[in-house]
Amino acid sequence: PDGHVTRYGLECLVKNSYEGQKQQVMHPRILWNAEIYRQAQVPSVDCRSFLETDEGLKEFLQNFLLYGIAFVENVTPTKEDTEILAERVSLIRETIYGRMWYFTSDFSRGDTAYTKLALDRHTDTTYFQEPCGIQVFHCLKHEGTGGRTLLVDGFYAAEQVLRQAPDQFELLSKVPLKHEYVENVGDCHNHMIGVGPVLNVYPWNNELYLIRYNNYDRAVINTVPYDVVHRWYAAHRTLTTELRRPENELWVKLKPGKALFIDNWRVLHGREAFTGYRQLCGCYLTRDDVLNTARLLGLQA
Repeated sequence: PDGHVTRYGLECLVKNSYEGQKQQVMHPRILWNAEIYRQAQVPSVDCRSFLETDEGLKEFLQNFLLYGIAFVENVTPTKEDTEILAERVSLIRETIYGRMWYFTSDFSRGDTAYTKLALDRHTDTTYFQEPCGIQVFHCLKHEGTGGRTLLVDGFYAAEQVLRQAPDQFELLSKVPLKHEYVENVGDCHNHMIGVGPVLNVYPWNNELYLIRYNNYDRAVINTVPYDVVHRWYAAHRTLTTELRRPENELWVKLKPGKALFIDNWRVLHGREAFTGYRQLCGCYLTRDDVLNTARLLGLQA
């Protein structure tokens, strides 16, 4: 009625059409196995540059977004300094484990992390309705042997499944699975349940955005129809085979002063058994705020 006319360019219309969105990825990534990651020679970022300059923070976040892991070097090995490091990127997500967690092999919580045992590859907090997005690890002290950290790009493994057996990939992305955590140790009493498929994809472009994989916390399989169970197990076995290929395993020795950030929606972690006294601290970060920080620095996230 007022005669107003809005003009849109053809490029804008194509880009924002449904068909246009199907051709675009939400989150550019570089999928990797151990050899690909080593050849990339992804640099760690110095703590001072990380804390004091936007350039250092941006370099760190670019590494993190592309590979799902990133390191900061020369961090003062205390829980307090690790907290300052984490808050540079995001809000810290407080959970049943507290705000900043600090653990040794003292069995103080009903979790296998609080032991000296080897841990198979897994993602954390699969028993949350929304698993924690980012995990921070900093080894403050280790007087002993072993204890290397295992890292596996879950998206790389899932991509191999998609290529070899697309029907199995689809099954893992459609069938919900229950994960459960029950704890009654000391003053800690918790019962957490999270339900969701192992692989989570955006429906409009089939882009994988989350892998929920933890055989320690997988509950009774009562969310899978009877006529699907056998096919689901076969699909899960195919994915597990890819995740356990030695060439996909990146082993890293954490040490005081070297902090590791892990995309818990993408990269699985584990560890080898260790001896002696070992102290680790860390926390979970809210995913939205990490991505927010990245976007404010001009990165696609």
